[in-house]
Amino acid sequence: MASLLSRFRAAHHLIRRLSERRAVPLNLNQNPTSNLLPLSSSPVPATFNGVWNQNSHSMSTETQGGLQHPDICTDQVLDFPGGPVLLTSEMSFISESARQRTSCYRVLDDDGLPVTDKSFQEVGKELALNMYSNMVTLQIMDTIFYEAQRQGRISFYLTSIGEEAINIASAAALTIHDVIFPQYREPGILLWRGFTLQEFANQCFGNKDDYGKGRQMPIHYGSRSLNYFTVSSTIATQIPNAVGAAYSLKMDNKQACTVTYFGDGATSEGDFHGALNFAAVTEVPVLFICRNNGWAISTPTSEQFRSDGVVVKGPAYGIRSIRVDGNDALAVYHAVSVAREMAIKESRPILIEALTYRVSHHSTSDDSTKYRPVEEIEHWRTVRDPTSRFRKWLDRNGWWTDKEESELRSEVRKKVLHAIQAAERQEKPSVADLFTDVYDSLPNHLVEQEKYIRETVAKHPKDYPLDVPL
Repeated sequence: MASLLSRFRAAHHLIRRLSERRAVPLNLNQNPTSNLLPLSSSPVPATFNGVWNQNSHSMSTETQGGLQHPDICTDQVLDFPGGPVLLTSEMSFISESARQRTSCYRVLDDDGLPVTDKSFQEVGKELALNMYSNMVTLQIMDTIFYEAQRQGRISFYLTSIGEEAINIASAAALTIHDVIFPQYREPGILLWRGFTLQEFANQCFGNKDDYGKGRQMPIHYGSRSLNYFTVSSTIATQIPNAVGAAYSLKMDNKQACTVTYFGDGATSEGDFHGALNFAAVTEVPVLFICRNNGWAISTPTSEQFRSDGVVVKGPAYGIRSIRVDGNDALAVYHAVSVAREMAIKESRPILIEALTYRVSHHSTSDDSTKYRPVEEIEHWRTVRDPTSRFRKWLDRNGWWTDKEESELRSEVRKKVLHAIQAAERQEKPSVADLFTDVYDSLPNHLVEQEKYIRETVAKHPKDYPLDVPL
């Protein structure tokens, strides 16, 4: 009787522990035959390693598959420090590939038609038009700044063409209190938060009104007032930084989260893996948003990882995850809104893999036609363009007209060109600002260097005027 009672207690303890687990087991019945999932038009529910209940806004514990436990000895449990583990007499390896790929959540098909009858977070007319206006503005700004670089007016540029929905829709789902740790393809978040076209131009031209005082290369934006950390060229360094900041928000009981963006290539960096593990263990409110755009510069995702994309990496670290159609503005908005709510209320990290496509070259230093078919680029630019898809949905709602479209694009183009002209005319930062805003108090060796620079400028003012950098 004592032995039976002890077995009953062990089984009861295990069942209770498993029912309390917040993460659902990873589905290992998938087959990653290719790493960029074709975006079908079939209805797919938003799934965070479980089934999202659209009506109650809660997670059910139902799974779409999971680990198989053949010949499980339910009365034998290994009491391990990380939690009880069921024992089995049959040796079974976890498969390295699954039979079915993780599904991709979407709301609108390529023609802007809803693909599901299930409810999703409604977007009203005012918000929808604001989102669309910003998507168009980002697209035009990128096009003109790219052309400016080709004309030799700025040294470097990098566009977000084809990824406007991830930029704007995710920004719309966040609040100004949420802290952004971007990579270099997220200017849309700044645009949404109020960063002006003139501020973008000042940074790219590195004039005296640039907040970085010309010390950063173009597109390395930053804004303390808008909670947007300055872009770093080094891949993936922003990811662990976001986790640390999220831990600070948790300690201060802030009703906000941190959000870090990165590309599929960044998931090959150690910073990504260390950050996910750190976030899961410390249970901090952070959103990891991966723009899986198919190409890490010239490396396709098929050569980037063997797994089913990025979404499956979350559960391995104990992180709730979802794959979403990154070219569907409504799907991105809904997924990020729900993820943000869970991250803050439940104090947990969330991983979002947004499937999209980089239509443009990686940067002005790249020619992507050397490593991918032009037909592939053209297909994503036309058939699956996120801005056009959202526009079709607006048209069907009767919220937008061709006349409004023409007026918007004309007005935005004028504003961007004016911002560029004004930035070009503005003076460059003074050499006296070389050390400004870098240190709270200058180290001795820099004090001596600053003194030498000032003395040199004083002796040769024509060669080194104060309004021209060395």
